[in-house]
Amino acid sequence: MQTWIDQHPSALPVLFPIFFVGLWLFVCAIIGTISGWSTLADRFRFTGDFAGQRWWMQSGMMRFLCNYNNCLILGCDDTGLYLGILFLFRFMHPPLLIPWDQISVSRRKILFFDYVRFELGREERVPLWLRPYSAERIKNAAVIHWPVETIG
Repeated sequence: MQTWIDQHPSALPVLFPIFFVGLWLFVCAIIGTISGWSTLADRFRFTGDFAGQRWWMQSGMMRFLCNYNNCLILGCDDTGLYLGILFLFRFMHPPLLIPWDQISVSRRKILFFDYVRFELGREERVPLWLRPYSAERIKNAAVIHWPVETIG
């Protein structure tokens, strides 16, 4: 490989961006699959324009400690919980709208930190861990639709 690069030095500026974009898309696809996002998308993919209240650049964690730090878009309305992701990370992460009757909520403490655990999908049971301040925003906007919380 090194010999080829030495013989074709002008190819590196062309190949590196292609390699970088390919790697970026590969990592996004792996995270989307491992985290459970793609499992949820099979059933809860949202294709319209979300009209409810939204909060950009939120953080959360899903299955197998897949962190979405400052790249989540959270929202809610009468129909359910909206999950989106910022454009740069959207590959294999379509927007989701999960109905309220498909969500359960519990509060938990992990080490020294408080979290609110959303279990998304009655059949899929994909966890979404949010910090309490993010969950409170959703709870205040959801009002009567907020699921009954359990302690766990």
